[in-house]
Amino acid sequence: MNARRIVVLGTLDTKGEQVGFLKDCIEKRGHKAIIVDLSMGGAPLFRAEVTPEEIAQAGGKTLEQVSALGNRAAMTEIMEKGAAEKIGELLVQGNVQGIIAVGGISMALMGSHIMRVAPFGIPKIIVCPAAMPAYVGQWFGTMDIAVMQSILEFAGLNDLLKNALARAAGAICGMAEEIPPIKELKLPKGSIAITQFGFSENCARYVREYLEEIGYTVLPFHAQGVSDQAMDNLIEQGFFDGVIDIVPAGVIEEIFEGNRPAGPNRLEAAGKRGIPQVIAPCSINLTGCGPTRKHPERYEGRPTIKIDELRAVTRYSTDEMVAAAKIYAEKLNNAKGPVKIIFPLRGWSSFDREGSVLYNPKEDMVFVKELKEQLKPAIETEEIDYNLEDPAYARALVHSLDAMMKNR
Repeated sequence: MNARRIVVLGTLDTKGEQVGFLKDCIEKRGHKAIIVDLSMGGAPLFRAEVTPEEIAQAGGKTLEQVSALGNRAAMTEIMEKGAAEKIGELLVQGNVQGIIAVGGISMALMGSHIMRVAPFGIPKIIVCPAAMPAYVGQWFGTMDIAVMQSILEFAGLNDLLKNALARAAGAICGMAEEIPPIKELKLPKGSIAITQFGFSENCARYVREYLEEIGYTVLPFHAQGVSDQAMDNLIEQGFFDGVIDIVPAGVIEEIFEGNRPAGPNRLEAAGKRGIPQVIAPCSINLTGCGPTRKHPERYEGRPTIKIDELRAVTRYSTDEMVAAAKIYAEKLNNAKGPVKIIFPLRGWSSFDREGSVLYNPKEDMVFVKELKEQLKPAIETEEIDYNLEDPAYARALVHSLDAMMKNR
């Protein structure tokens, strides 16, 4: 087997002993460890393949200038930028088959930021003694990262810590051995990304079935605010030939601090690539109002469906939907490829079907009217007399995307 090149992120001034042990474990398995030393003060235990001086320079400063800042956040930002730059150069050369970060909470956070430069498919591991739930979500972001809790603090080298580091070395080496050359990681022609969640389960199932019937490969993403961001990241990396975005609600959730915010760039990647996209409005009109919601008092007095002790659903106001429509239009107007939006007139999810307390097609049309006024003429819209969960609506989504794909 060809030796794999594995980047090890660490600080050799404070964790040199542990990083050195991990390096030895990797190289005993026949692979090459490339140490990227993010030390910002003390003398490193040994010289790394990528030194702090090189990292600082890539970040736009000398190491002396970084140390003189005296501001930990500013120092960290420069070193993260420089390390990402150096690793990016290695990635372009095809010299990275895995990345592992070892250290405390600060290194875990730095490592997760630096790892963003690596595309999907490059193995990424964070090893930390404090992988607490409050932190792990921040480390993951939308990346394919694995987190290993070492349990033992990185202080000295006892037998238990050696065991943890040896297992971490085995994990990153095993992952690196399994990946194909990154340029070979491709999807079949005609691969379509779709978004879905519980309120659109039937629609998504029908869309998958209808797309597969006519020969497309379908890859679904759960639109809870993370997977839909990850879908956009993969689109930016060149994956997928088209999108049926059933649940683009992460945009309005980002604006009004809902439970499923999908970041400031949601709904932009497909447009930048110029691939066909068909948009449904699932849950743009609905938002969570349970105890986990930020500022739940804003939603008191609105019609509500309680799901369980943590979750309840209510409607966005017409003012909120009008404000959001402007943002949706701005994002879609920048698309380089074909876009079509299809509005079901009998509710935008399983929760606001006719008969539900959340059913209000008149308020839904306020959003539709504002959006249409803001959209450029090239973007097609259609209104059809179904609920979003009806098979005929799903078929309309598929028919529209198929027509776009065939016209390309």
